Amino acid sequence: MNEWIEVAPADAIPPLGSRVVRTKNGEIAIFHAGDGRFYALDNKCPHKGGPLSEGIVHDCRVTCPLHNWVLDLRTGEATGADEGRTDTYEVKVEDGTVYLKL
Repeated sequence: MNEWIEVAPADAIPPLGSRVVRTKNGEIAIFHAGDGRFYALDNKCPHKGGPLSEGIVHDCRVTCPLHNWVLDLRTGEATGADEGRTDTYEVKVEDGTVYLKL
């Protein structure tokens, strides 16, 4: 059964920032991307499991802090010559609050 959980006020996650949510599915990173939207990915890089929430957010991508893999926040896919992906989750903002769908 899919459920929406409350994450945080939208303004608590700064532009180009992130927040980690611990769920029954493990750690999920919520990103506030350069396009103003929010995206959610598993907080593990598909390369070596690096914490994506600690990476640099640029435009609609995040660069893993361990080995500089770049992942598209919209799809979870690695970009460039790297291959792999991480799971994505649906996010919505209602009344100034960010929600995550599990």
